[in-house]
Amino acid sequence: METIGFIGSYDKTDLIIYVAKVLVTTGKKVLVIDNTVTQKAKYIVPVINPTKAYVTEFEKIDVSVGFSNFEEIKKYLGIPEDKEMEYDYCLIDIDRNENFEKFDMKKAKRNYFVTSFDLYSLKRGIEIINDFTEPVELTKILYSKDILKEEDDYLNYVSLGTKAIWNEEFRVYIPFDNGDQNIIFENQRVEKIGIRKLSSLYRDGLYYIAQDILEKSEEVELKKAFKILEKEV
Repeated sequence: METIGFIGSYDKTDLIIYVAKVLVTTGKKVLVIDNTVTQKAKYIVPVINPTKAYVTEFEKIDVSVGFSNFEEIKKYLGIPEDKEMEYDYCLIDIDRNENFEKFDMKKAKRNYFVTSFDLYSLKRGIEIINDFTEPVELTKILYSKDILKEEDDYLNYVSLGTKAIWNEEFRVYIPFDNGDQNIIFENQRVEKIGIRKLSSLYRDGLYYIAQDILEKSEEVELKKAFKILEKEV
Protein backbone atom coordinates (compact mmCIF):
# COMPACT_ATOMS: atom_id res chain seq x y z
CA MET A 1 0.00 0.00 0.00
CA GLU A 2 1.31 3.41 -0.99
CA THR A 3 0.43 6.37 1.23
CA ILE A 4 -0.19 9.82 -0.20
CA GLY A 5 -0.37 12.85 2.10
CA PHE A 6 -2.39 16.00 1.49
CA ILE A 7 -1.02 18.51 4.01
CA GLY A 8 -2.33 21.94 4.94
CA SER A 9 -5.17 23.83 6.56
CA TYR A 10 -7.00 24.58 3.31
CA ASP A 11 -10.26 22.65 2.75
CA LYS A 12 -9.07 19.78 0.55
CA THR A 13 -11.58 17.02 1.30
CA ASP A 14 -13.44 17.30 -2.00
CA LEU A 15 -10.21 17.40 -3.98
CA ILE A 16 -8.98 14.21 -2.31
CA ILE A 17 -12.26 12.38 -2.91
CA TYR A 18 -12.25 13.39 -6.58
CA VAL A 19 -8.65 12.22 -7.00
CA ALA A 20 -9.66 8.94 -5.31
CA LYS A 21 -12.53 8.60 -7.80
CA VAL A 22 -10.08 8.87 -10.67
CA LEU A 23 -7.81 6.26 -9.11
CA VAL A 24 -10.60 3.72 -8.46
CA THR A 25 -11.75 4.18 -12.05
CA THR A 26 -8.31 2.98 -13.16
CA GLY A 27 -8.95 -0.17 -11.13
CA LYS A 28 -7.12 0.76 -7.93
CA LYS A 29 -8.39 0.02 -4.44
CA VAL A 30 -8.30 3.28 -2.48
CA LEU A 31 -8.76 4.31 1.14
CA VAL A 32 -9.30 7.99 2.00
CA ILE A 33 -8.51 8.96 5.60
CA ASP A 34 -9.94 12.21 6.94
CA ASN A 35 -7.64 13.03 9.83
CA THR A 36 -8.54 16.71 10.09
CA VAL A 37 -9.98 18.67 12.99
CA THR A 38 -13.22 19.46 11.13
CA GLN A 39 -13.73 15.92 9.73
CA LYS A 40 -15.59 17.30 6.73
CA ALA A 41 -15.86 13.84 5.17
CA LYS A 42 -18.32 12.95 7.94
CA TYR A 43 -20.75 15.49 6.47
CA ILE A 44 -20.27 15.11 2.71
CA VAL A 45 -19.75 11.35 2.37
CA PRO A 46 -23.04 9.48 2.87
CA VAL A 47 -23.12 6.89 5.67
CA ILE A 48 -26.09 4.95 7.05
CA ASN A 49 -25.08 4.67 10.72
CA PRO A 50 -22.31 7.17 11.54
CA THR A 51 -20.40 6.60 14.76
CA LYS A 52 -17.48 8.42 16.33
CA ALA A 53 -15.06 6.50 14.11
CA TYR A 54 -15.92 4.37 11.09
CA VAL A 55 -15.01 3.26 7.57
CA THR A 56 -17.67 3.51 4.88
CA GLU A 57 -17.77 2.84 1.13
CA PHE A 58 -18.69 5.60 -1.32
CA GLU A 59 -18.54 5.03 -5.08
CA LYS A 60 -16.00 2.21 -4.63
CA ILE A 61 -13.83 4.40 -2.36
CA ASP A 62 -13.39 3.43 1.28
CA VAL A 63 -13.53 6.52 3.50
CA SER A 64 -12.23 6.53 7.07
CA VAL A 65 -13.24 9.12 9.67
CA GLY A 66 -12.22 9.49 13.32
CA PHE A 67 -9.12 7.29 13.54
CA SER A 68 -5.72 8.53 14.73
CA ASN A 69 -3.47 5.92 13.11
CA PHE A 70 -3.36 2.84 10.91
CA GLU A 71 -3.51 0.48 13.89
CA GLU A 72 -6.93 1.81 14.90
CA ILE A 73 -8.24 1.38 11.36
CA LYS A 74 -6.90 -2.17 11.16
CA LYS A 75 -8.59 -3.02 14.46
CA TYR A 76 -11.90 -1.64 13.19
CA LEU A 77 -11.61 -3.65 9.96
CA GLY A 78 -10.52 -6.81 11.79
CA ILE A 79 -7.06 -6.87 10.19
CA PRO A 80 -4.18 -8.28 12.29
CA GLU A 81 -1.55 -5.68 13.26
CA ASP A 82 1.16 -7.55 11.38
CA LYS A 83 -0.86 -7.59 8.14
CA GLU A 84 -0.93 -4.76 5.63
CA MET A 85 -4.26 -3.32 4.56
CA GLU A 86 -5.18 -4.47 1.05
CA TYR A 87 -5.33 -1.09 -0.64
CA ASP A 88 -3.25 0.14 -3.54
CA TYR A 89 -3.34 3.72 -2.27
CA CYS A 90 -4.22 5.47 0.96
CA LEU A 91 -4.90 9.22 0.59
CA ILE A 92 -4.62 11.02 3.94
CA ASP A 93 -6.02 14.48 4.69
CA ILE A 94 -3.81 16.01 7.39
CA ASP A 95 -3.96 19.44 9.05
CA ARG A 96 -1.71 18.86 12.10
CA ASN A 97 1.94 17.89 12.32
CA GLU A 98 1.26 15.42 15.13
CA ASN A 99 -0.89 13.37 12.77
CA PHE A 100 1.77 13.61 10.07
CA GLU A 101 3.97 11.82 12.58
CA LYS A 102 1.33 9.31 13.72
CA PHE A 103 0.79 8.12 10.14
CA ASP A 104 4.57 8.13 9.52
CA MET A 105 4.13 10.28 6.43
CA LYS A 106 7.89 10.64 6.00
CA LYS A 107 7.63 7.25 4.28
CA ALA A 108 4.80 8.34 1.97
CA LYS A 109 5.13 7.98 -1.78
CA ARG A 110 4.03 11.61 -2.17
CA ASN A 111 3.25 14.47 0.17
CA TYR A 112 1.30 17.37 -1.32
CA PHE A 113 1.04 20.77 0.31
CA VAL A 114 -2.39 22.19 -0.52
CA THR A 115 -3.15 25.87 -0.05
CA SER A 116 -4.83 28.94 -1.44
CA PHE A 117 -3.26 32.35 -0.96
CA ASP A 118 -5.61 33.77 1.63
CA LEU A 119 -3.43 34.51 4.65
CA TYR A 120 -5.16 32.11 7.05
CA SER A 121 -4.75 29.04 4.80
CA LEU A 122 -1.22 30.00 3.87
CA LYS A 123 0.13 30.89 7.32
CA ARG A 124 -1.68 28.06 9.12
CA GLY A 125 -0.33 25.65 6.52
CA ILE A 126 3.19 26.98 7.08
CA GLU A 127 2.74 26.40 10.82
CA ILE A 128 2.11 22.73 10.12
CA ILE A 129 5.24 22.20 8.05
CA ASN A 130 7.25 24.41 10.41
CA ASP A 131 6.77 21.71 13.05
CA PHE A 132 8.34 18.98 10.91
CA THR A 133 11.21 17.37 12.79
CA GLU A 134 13.16 16.53 9.64
CA PRO A 135 13.20 17.59 5.97
CA VAL A 136 10.21 16.46 3.89
CA GLU A 137 9.77 16.77 0.13
CA LEU A 138 6.48 18.47 -0.69
CA THR A 139 4.72 19.01 -4.00
CA LYS A 140 2.56 22.12 -4.27
CA ILE A 141 -1.14 22.06 -5.10
CA LEU A 142 -2.10 25.70 -5.32
CA TYR A 143 -5.61 27.10 -5.48
CA SER A 144 -5.27 30.34 -7.39
CA LYS A 145 -7.45 32.65 -9.43
CA ASP A 146 -4.74 34.18 -11.59
CA ILE A 147 -1.89 31.63 -11.33
CA LEU A 148 0.72 34.29 -10.64
CA LYS A 149 4.44 33.59 -10.29
CA GLU A 150 4.44 36.15 -7.47
CA GLU A 151 2.14 33.87 -5.42
CA ASP A 152 4.52 30.95 -5.75
CA ASP A 153 7.46 33.19 -4.91
CA TYR A 154 5.62 34.40 -1.79
CA LEU A 155 5.01 30.82 -0.66
CA ASN A 156 8.71 30.08 -1.10
CA TYR A 157 9.52 33.20 0.93
CA VAL A 158 7.21 32.49 3.88
CA SER A 159 8.41 28.88 4.04
CA LEU A 160 12.07 29.85 4.38
CA GLY A 161 13.51 28.26 7.48
CA THR A 162 11.07 25.34 7.48
CA LYS A 163 12.07 21.79 6.63
CA ALA A 164 10.01 21.78 3.45
CA ILE A 165 11.92 20.66 0.37
CA TRP A 166 9.80 21.91 -2.52
CA ASN A 167 9.48 19.80 -5.63
CA GLU A 168 10.41 22.42 -8.21
CA GLU A 169 9.85 20.06 -11.16
CA PHE A 170 6.12 19.67 -10.66
CA ARG A 171 3.25 21.67 -9.17
CA VAL A 172 -0.49 21.73 -9.79
CA TYR A 173 -2.72 24.79 -10.02
CA ILE A 174 -6.42 24.39 -9.24
CA PRO A 175 -8.56 27.32 -10.44
CA PHE A 176 -10.81 29.38 -8.21
CA ASP A 177 -14.00 28.96 -10.19
CA ASN A 178 -17.44 29.47 -8.68
CA GLY A 179 -18.84 27.24 -11.37
CA ASP A 180 -16.67 24.35 -10.18
CA GLN A 181 -17.68 24.97 -6.58
CA ASN A 182 -21.36 24.94 -7.54
CA ILE A 183 -20.91 21.63 -9.36
CA ILE A 184 -19.19 20.12 -6.32
CA PHE A 185 -22.01 21.36 -4.04
CA GLU A 186 -24.58 19.88 -6.43
CA ASN A 187 -22.74 16.56 -6.40
CA GLN A 188 -22.76 16.59 -2.59
CA ARG A 189 -26.52 17.08 -2.52
CA VAL A 190 -27.19 14.15 -4.87
CA GLU A 191 -24.46 12.04 -3.22
CA LYS A 192 -22.26 11.41 -6.23
CA ILE A 193 -18.79 12.22 -7.55
CA GLY A 194 -19.00 13.57 -11.08
CA ILE A 195 -16.30 15.41 -13.02
CA ARG A 196 -17.99 15.87 -16.39
CA LYS A 197 -19.39 19.33 -15.59
CA LEU A 198 -16.22 20.63 -13.91
CA SER A 199 -14.11 23.16 -15.79
CA SER A 200 -11.37 21.83 -18.04
CA LEU A 201 -8.75 23.42 -15.76
CA TYR A 202 -10.12 21.63 -12.69
CA ARG A 203 -10.27 18.32 -14.59
CA ASP A 204 -6.70 18.91 -15.75
CA GLY A 205 -5.64 19.37 -12.13
CA LEU A 206 -7.22 16.05 -11.15
CA TYR A 207 -5.54 14.35 -14.10
CA TYR A 208 -2.08 15.70 -13.25
CA ILE A 209 -2.36 14.66 -9.59
CA ALA A 210 -3.51 11.15 -10.51
CA GLN A 211 -0.76 10.95 -13.12
CA ASP A 212 1.80 11.94 -10.49
CA ILE A 213 0.54 9.27 -8.08
CA LEU A 214 0.31 6.43 -10.59
CA GLU A 215 3.22 4.72 -12.29
CA LYS A 216 4.25 5.94 -15.74
CA SER A 217 3.29 2.54 -17.16
CA GLU A 218 -0.33 3.21 -16.13
CA GLU A 219 -0.84 6.26 -18.36
CA VAL A 220 -3.09 4.32 -20.75
CA GLU A 221 -5.37 3.21 -17.90
CA LEU A 222 -5.55 6.80 -16.64
CA LYS A 223 -6.60 8.13 -20.04
CA LYS A 224 -9.27 5.43 -20.30
CA ALA A 225 -10.53 6.30 -16.81
CA PHE A 226 -10.90 9.96 -17.73
CA LYS A 227 -12.84 9.12 -20.87
CA ILE A 228 -15.23 7.05 -18.74
CA LEU A 229 -15.60 9.78 -16.10
CA GLU A 230 -16.13 12.56 -18.64
CA LYS A 231 -19.07 10.62 -20.11
CA GLU A 232 -20.79 9.85 -16.81
CA VAL A 233 -23.95 11.86 -16.18
